[in-house]
Amino acid sequence: MPVDQRNQMTDATAFTPDDRPTKPAIMRGLRRRCPQCGEGHMFTGYLKVADQCPTCHEELSHHRADDGPAYLTILLVAHIIGFAIHLMWVIWEPAPWIMATTLSVGSVALCLYLLPRLKGMIVAIQWARRMHGFGHKG
Repeated sequence: MPVDQRNQMTDATAFTPDDRPTKPAIMRGLRRRCPQCGEGHMFTGYLKVADQCPTCHEELSHHRADDGPAYLTILLVAHIIGFAIHLMWVIWEPAPWIMATTLSVGSVALCLYLLPRLKGMIVAIQWARRMHGFGHKG
């Protein structure tokens, strides 16, 4: 590449991959915090992402989590409950109605716990990788 073209990089491409490290952003997203500062709440409700961080005012409305958090939640809960079914049956051999009741409650509790955290993680990954408008500097 000629020297003139290297010096004429736009603002959108003139960043290093480490200016938004992915791992800290993921950890903040799992805690349902702003991926930039880690202080402000990412959500205004159970799953409603805030338009911007209340602390650092980072724009968060660009996210496109769609069905990703639900798929990940189903995947994780199914594996955990499947393992629990096996352990319960091998160790205690409870009545089927006890297993069904216990594991149903466990499934619902796990889903309610994991869903907002996985959504926060996906939004944080999108922010760190500058996807869907997160890289726009205006």
